[in-house]
Amino acid sequence: MSTNKIIINTAQAPAPIGPYNQAVKAGNTLYISGQIALSPETGELVEGTVADEARQVLENLKAVLAAAGYAFIDVVKTTIFLRDMNDFGTVNAVYGTYFEEQAPARETVAVVGLPKNVNVEISVIAWKA
Repeated sequence: MSTNKIIINTAQAPAPIGPYNQAVKAGNTLYISGQIALSPETGELVEGTVADEARQVLENLKAVLAAAGYAFIDVVKTTIFLRDMNDFGTVNAVYGTYFEEQAPARETVAVVGLPKNVNVEISVIAWKA
């Protein structure tokens, strides 16, 4: 049985910190693992504000999308995980600058804890014909 599943990894985004890949392409759909504010160059957390974290997360997502031949316009679904829902407005403002053409479906949830104690993590599903 043949499978149309392709593993996507790029040095332009942080290496996974566990037993997973940055993304998996299955057919025309790309599933990107949750990204946190790690620098692709150093693997260290980006210091700064929640807005700085959100920007790095979205830049990491942009790099994985590009490595697979996709862009933000191809994103159909995102999930945003926040450590504190009070950061929603700040993260939403940064997020909006990356989805100016067409916003995807989305949910945003507050969670008790995130990897490396970050404030924001975002996962993405993209599709294109």
